[in-house]
Amino acid sequence: MQAREAGPVAHGPLPVPLVLDNGSFQARAGWACPGPDPGPEPRLQFRAVCARGRGGARGGAGPQVGNALGSLEPLRWMLRSPFDRNVPVNLELQELLFDYSFQHLGVSSQGCVDHPIVLTEAVCNPLYSRQMMSELLFECYGIPKVAYGIDSLFSFYHSKPKNSTSSGLIISSGYQCTHILPILEGRLDAKNCKRINLGGSQAAGYLQRLLQLKYPGHLAAITLSRMEEILHELRVAKDVEHLFKCIFTFQLQKWQCPDYYENNVHKMQLPFSSKLLGSTLTSEEKQERRQQQLRRLQELNARRREEKLQLDQERLDRLLYVQELLEDGQMDQFHKALIELNMDSPEELQSYIQKLSLAVEQAKQKILQAEVSLEVDVVDSKPETPDLEQLEPSLEEVETMNDFEPLFSEETPEVEKPVTTVQPVFNLAAYHQLFVGTERIRAPEIIFQPSLIGEEQAGVAETLQYILDRYPKDIQELLVQNVFLTGGNMMYPGMKARIEKELLEMRPFQSSFQVQLASNPVLDAWYGARDWALDHLDDNKAWITRKEYEEKGGEYLKEHCASNIYVPIRLPKQASRASEAQVSGKGSGASGSSAGEQA
Repeated sequence: MQAREAGPVAHGPLPVPLVLDNGSFQARAGWACPGPDPGPEPRLQFRAVCARGRGGARGGAGPQVGNALGSLEPLRWMLRSPFDRNVPVNLELQELLFDYSFQHLGVSSQGCVDHPIVLTEAVCNPLYSRQMMSELLFECYGIPKVAYGIDSLFSFYHSKPKNSTSSGLIISSGYQCTHILPILEGRLDAKNCKRINLGGSQAAGYLQRLLQLKYPGHLAAITLSRMEEILHELRVAKDVEHLFKCIFTFQLQKWQCPDYYENNVHKMQLPFSSKLLGSTLTSEEKQERRQQQLRRLQELNARRREEKLQLDQERLDRLLYVQELLEDGQMDQFHKALIELNMDSPEELQSYIQKLSLAVEQAKQKILQAEVSLEVDVVDSKPETPDLEQLEPSLEEVETMNDFEPLFSEETPEVEKPVTTVQPVFNLAAYHQLFVGTERIRAPEIIFQPSLIGEEQAGVAETLQYILDRYPKDIQELLVQNVFLTGGNMMYPGMKARIEKELLEMRPFQSSFQVQLASNPVLDAWYGARDWALDHLDDNKAWITRKEYEEKGGEYLKEHCASNIYVPIRLPKQASRASEAQVSGKGSGASGSSAGEQA
């Protein structure tokens, strides 16, 4: 957990913009300090999840956010995220993320946050989500102004040359979704954007399923956190059709070679336990466990018998008391007691007394028999020791044995040597290792072939071809000259070569294209948002002020080179009262004329 930091030392006029990359997997926050050295990286990075402790309002542990959570696996069932896919929908949890960011950046969120904020949002973000986010920032934190932008467009803005409008295709694959965004003359073409609901989260889940099927003895140890650690070392194969054909027909020649397997397999060590349950127990320990379990069952049964005997005895005493009322001649109290017992006659009372007496006697006998049998078991469990005096031979017997010993010396059989049994050696350390082989190729392949996990969606290559077919050939040629890859799910080695292979298959013969991978696919979005904030610090055409928020609503958006397209809400116009009166007058006049004609 990072400590609380003081505010930045600004090289220019205050206040300094605050840049927040609000990602569904990881949130990043930092300052956009003007000057020659704006800072190497965001000051704060943390997982965008929260965990509410039980009884937080009653003095217990309050909500824990981000790096304060530590290991996520023990709290997996308590984790909550403000995102649905990559769209923030739970603003109460989003407020916890903002409080955590402001607190660890040294910003006092009590009363007012006097800093402009650059915030990332999803592609084609719903108006309701932006409205709630603006309401949270302006009403709760009292910020002076805010600017919204798309994370992948900010990454594209960071990579392109300054003061240049470029066109291209952005392939952004994150934790929940994969987007393909066409850019024409520096602006987003929102009508032809496409989304695939697959990302790093689905790849981690698929890898977990594969390894759990491969190692069913380690179901609890193969967790999502460990799978996310492996994801960064996965690779994408270029020739996937041949690869998967070989995998499913068990003819993958490369992985059949022992040397290739040994050099490329990924070994992962699970938490080691020196003693497996039920594997190293001796027969004496197992017998002792059985005796302990038998003793517990006997004690439990005895306790139940005593409780039942006590209840039956209390009921029997009650019935005997009622019978004494009859013998004493107290008939009124006797009939009243019979009604309470739900009985009709003294004969029925007598039969119940006999049955209960018999049941009580039988229960007492069973308890006595159980105690006696327990004592006998304890006594019989002692080993019997033979009488040593009877086993000692006398002196005469020893002398006679010595006399006959030379007669049988030659016929005495040799003592056989004990045969040593060879027990298999079980290596516990090797048992706790996972060998990740072809699973490293299968997991990231789902964004190209979603059918591997049963998703009826198009892959990246099919979606890319569909988008290009919506443009004329000259614009297609312009777009493929700048194919930009960004997002954490694009960090697999070989991803750039795989996209180039897919474009080579779909583009015409001898046509050219260029594929560029972001310098840092994870942090380039924050870097781009910081660069944009410094370039447009005094540009009022890109920032939404508090006055504009109060005038035009929370869903209002000012467009810029890295923003969404603003589509205002169009409500149906209501007819005015004067027009309604004219329409009603015309209707009444027409009905009067028709009535005159009929007359």
